[in-house]
Amino acid sequence: MAAIDLNADMGESFGNWRMGNDAELMKIISSANIACGGHAGDPDVMAATFEMAAKNDVGIGVHPGFADIAGFGRFRMQLPRGTLQNMIRYQVAAHVGMARAFGHEVRHLKLHGALANMCSEDAGLAEAAYDAALSVAPDLIVMVLACTAQQEAVEKLGCTWAGEIFADRAYNDDATLVDRSKPGAVIHDAAVAGPRIAAMVRERAIITESGARIAAQIDTICVHGDTPEAIAIARSVRTALEADSMSIQPFSGRR
Repeated sequence: MAAIDLNADMGESFGNWRMGNDAELMKIISSANIACGGHAGDPDVMAATFEMAAKNDVGIGVHPGFADIAGFGRFRMQLPRGTLQNMIRYQVAAHVGMARAFGHEVRHLKLHGALANMCSEDAGLAEAAYDAALSVAPDLIVMVLACTAQQEAVEKLGCTWAGEIFADRAYNDDATLVDRSKPGAVIHDAAVAGPRIAAMVRERAIITESGARIAAQIDTICVHGDTPEAIAIARSVRTALEADSMSIQPFSGRR
């Protein structure tokens, strides 16, 4: 039986403010990208999310973004290369250190929000970001948006990586995500999301908004947890994949 990973962004609550239904989503996915205080999250939330992931046999990943809690990491920022790298090192070090303190292993890295989108367009920026993270934790598997500049960067660095596609986002013909401000950018219908992703995995290709196919190395599928229909979409995706005889389990990475 072939295997595929389901991942979700987690631990994005902060203080008394709550984001998503992590407890329910954790029962469906196989990898969790846990915020580390940049765009969201705090030390207590991080610790609780590590424990929740471990109890559900879910792989733990670090999820750094721009230091932008007010904007949830979705505002584009122009930072000097060194400042950007130190911002990532700071978040990765906090995340890895916290996880180790509680006896957990951090397996992978996934960039968040605007930082991820910018790195999907600019291989040099992506390389700088990944190099910074790997300087703190060299064994991390880097999760990349398949067929974008992020993949170009990891191939140049020679690190271990996994190709990702999104269950609830529409694609442009260059494999980047349709901007959230545009109609149809976010898919809200669970009945559409599951079969759509199953088709992409079968065809080993990203299916764009125009219907074009982009051949892709697909190792993991993101199911976001910050929309009202998140749980329904995640269940739909998992059900559709399992109906195609796919086993849901954490990715091992590729070079």
